[in-house]
Amino acid sequence: MDRIVEERLKKLKDLRSVGVNPYPNDFKPTSSIKEILQRYGNTPGEELERENIQVKLAGRVVLVRNFGKAMFFHIQDGIERVQCYIRQDVVGKEKLKFFKRFVDMGDIVGVWGKLFRTKTNELTVLVDGFKILAKSLRPLPEKWHGLTDVELRYRYRYLDLISNRESFERFLKRTRIIKKIREFFDSKGFIEVETPMMHPIPGGAAAKPFKTYHNALDLELYMRIAPELYLKRLLVGGFGKIYEIGRNFRNEGISTQHNPEFTMIEFYEAYATYQDFIKLTEELFYELSMEIFGSPRFSYQGKELSFEPPFQRRELTELVLEHTELSEKDVEDEEKLRDFAKKLGIKDADTMGRGGLLTEIFEEVVEEKLIGPIFVTGYPKEVSPLARGNEENPFFVDRFELFVVGREIANGFSELNDPVEQRARFEDQVRRAREKGDEERVIDEDFLTALEHGMPPAAGEGIGIDRLVMLLTDAPSIRDVILFPLLRPQR
Repeated sequence: MDRIVEERLKKLKDLRSVGVNPYPNDFKPTSSIKEILQRYGNTPGEELERENIQVKLAGRVVLVRNFGKAMFFHIQDGIERVQCYIRQDVVGKEKLKFFKRFVDMGDIVGVWGKLFRTKTNELTVLVDGFKILAKSLRPLPEKWHGLTDVELRYRYRYLDLISNRESFERFLKRTRIIKKIREFFDSKGFIEVETPMMHPIPGGAAAKPFKTYHNALDLELYMRIAPELYLKRLLVGGFGKIYEIGRNFRNEGISTQHNPEFTMIEFYEAYATYQDFIKLTEELFYELSMEIFGSPRFSYQGKELSFEPPFQRRELTELVLEHTELSEKDVEDEEKLRDFAKKLGIKDADTMGRGGLLTEIFEEVVEEKLIGPIFVTGYPKEVSPLARGNEENPFFVDRFELFVVGREIANGFSELNDPVEQRARFEDQVRRAREKGDEERVIDEDFLTALEHGMPPAAGEGIGIDRLVMLLTDAPSIRDVILFPLLRPQR
């Protein structure tokens, strides 16, 4: 590697010594390679010859074949590439010599010339001229076979995108998915909003926050765990249908399903219920699958899935009974749940009530078995401090989580808008957090003040966009759908 870099640095010096700027900014392509392929990809050679079609393109050199007085090379723009043919009898001996001496794999060049087809019928540019636009000082990975080491693909994403068409297309799909999500909510009359990413106190979800500091205000702040409490303030202010797509930050572990910095959409609608949002979520997921696959049915990591509504619906307690040896009496008995949770190795079982224990057992035993898509309802109030209580059974709340291939993809509920009960829930949440040694969990008095002015009955939901993109692009890890996932620094 060092030898190659030294050789290319010498070429850089030599280019400058002969008056060539190796990094100019005065070349304007008239078309992209994609446009040329779309327009002329099926045009017969005879027609190309007759029309004398001149093109001016730019791209990265990704393949070079030397035939003495002529050379074939490929240039790539994004994920599209086209073959170029440079001949001594067209550009002259000195120009071809210059190309051979100074142009390397990985360089970005501009070319101009006419289109023709080779004997093998490949669309090709017969080069009349070329220009180096950016000299590459480092070679492309593994002679254009791409990065095979998974961590290197994440660490050097730019090389992964150059050499891995599947990866490039996956991120194009991510853009399409997010665009479609926006179109869906816009078409339903929702308004996109933005709320703060730096919060004076951690809130909106039970997770460990990242801390930061504002010098001018001499104020410790927290990167947002979730935008929920600010979005509800907007419901108080009169916004009836809102959504926000943005980053959240949770100072927790890294895995194939978790990245400390991740993207979510949260949306809220006044006078809606969690049942309304179940239907809305089914409609959204159906439209996304149609956008990407042209069908509600697709395969993820060998598992066949369908986003054809209606999705399956089950209650959390029913699923626990189905997948464990616990009886109906056992799930009503806090101590028996605690004993069972301890056998499973669940941490902090001694600090949990019946609702927390039941939910932890569900997460430990049941979640991974839910291929789905399946809406799980009947969550305990203890683990749902912001959700409206169920009027038939106050132990539970009006909440659902959507699971696909064992992963939570969405979480929604009818919102609690009673400020007195919300304060009591917050107080209980803070008490439980401090029993676990979390002294940073405090009550959001500003949010309660907003709630005391009256928030309309509403439903809210959050969907993890990264996990959704994983499903729709057949990606095994969340790091495959985040351009620059967090990694430990190289030493």
